[in-house]
Amino acid sequence: MAGELSKLLAAAARGSFPPADGAVTVLPAPTPRDAGVLSFTAHAVVFADVPPAWVRERIPPGDLAAPLNPPFLGALSARTGREIGCVDLLAVAGALPGPPPLALTGTTAAGHPRSTRALRHRDAVRAWTTGDGGTVAVGRGVAGRWELALEVDEPARGRGLGRALARAARHLIPAGEVLWAQVAPGNARSVRALLAAGFRPVGAEALLTPPG
Repeated sequence: MAGELSKLLAAAARGSFPPADGAVTVLPAPTPRDAGVLSFTAHAVVFADVPPAWVRERIPPGDLAAPLNPPFLGALSARTGREIGCVDLLAVAGALPGPPPLALTGTTAAGHPRSTRALRHRDAVRAWTTGDGGTVAVGRGVAGRWELALEVDEPARGRGLGRALARAARHLIPAGEVLWAQVAPGNARSVRALLAAGFRPVGAEALLTPPG
């Protein structure tokens, strides 16, 4: 149920994590769209419509890396009929008051490749552009959480626009909410931008999406 995963994510955003006991928590898929694996420090969460016994049969006791390793993710993909996404760093930041300190122009969510991709994974997506090659989108993703997507055109890179967009996004969600961001760990430029914009790493995540 969405509520169980939502509560777990809300607690993690506050800095309250599952116990670092090497265990694996298995939750049902929160929505027909959302399934995957979350990994916190020494504790994993599988959220998919699979029996807990099936999960534990495929994760060796004490193997903290197994839930996000290819053998288990491949088995989970085959069992659910879904496609494995990237194993991402998962980060979070709180909303900021007032308008964003960056000139943004609203655009249709389908008007940019990054926004188009966001529509596949999120609901209620809204997108904005800057005049110098930046796009930022926010929408409701896994278990209804607010999620960020951003893109900086090649000619505009290296000037801090990604950091500015990530921080601006924190002004685009309701007061009291938190904003989640997923980024491939190898994308060091984006990781640095998120950290500079005040996002805190809390774990790792791999999503499994329906085919098509």
